[in-house]
Amino acid sequence: MNVERAKAFSDGVIAIIITIMVLEIKVPEGISLQTLMPLIPKFMSYMLSFIFVGIYWNNHHHLFHAIKKINARIMWSNLNLLFWLSLFPVATGWMGENHFSLWPVVMYGVILFLAALAYSLLVIAVKRTEGKASVIAEAIGSDIKGKLSVLLYLLGVAASFINPWFGVGIYIIVAGIWFIPDKRIERAMQDFEKS
Repeated sequence: MNVERAKAFSDGVIAIIITIMVLEIKVPEGISLQTLMPLIPKFMSYMLSFIFVGIYWNNHHHLFHAIKKINARIMWSNLNLLFWLSLFPVATGWMGENHFSLWPVVMYGVILFLAALAYSLLVIAVKRTEGKASVIAEAIGSDIKGKLSVLLYLLGVAASFINPWFGVGIYIIVAGIWFIPDKRIERAMQDFEKS
């Protein structure tokens, strides 16, 4: 399999994930603004998940743009990531439908944690395949941002047992950390092309 095919497959899966998430928000019956009120928790849940999926898509795009070769390790690591991302619609719907109550928020955090862990494993697979002197290895380095995210998700899950909104707040902090696209790979690619 070539890199472009893996990238196209991943883009398609991510597009389907976003589509499924938005379909969980049902059209309200009625024409007054009051009929929108029950949709607020669902919309908030969807918006948070849309941001997370967008962050993964953005970083995945940069990562795969820098890959020169693909192997079974990268393909399986990528499928592992896509598996956890594919659970976002279920967790998003459950959390929004139940107004951010304890177990839906905990499960949402567990899925965020497992997706972040899967992305970290994908990065490791890419770095091993590309080599220590590769653009990817140089750009990502020790990946402090990725490791911090994994730890924050665990903290968010634990904080949810005190109050689910504490967990949601920590998940939002992680989204904020990644909201501005990670430019490490993009900069490294530009530097590599100049040299």
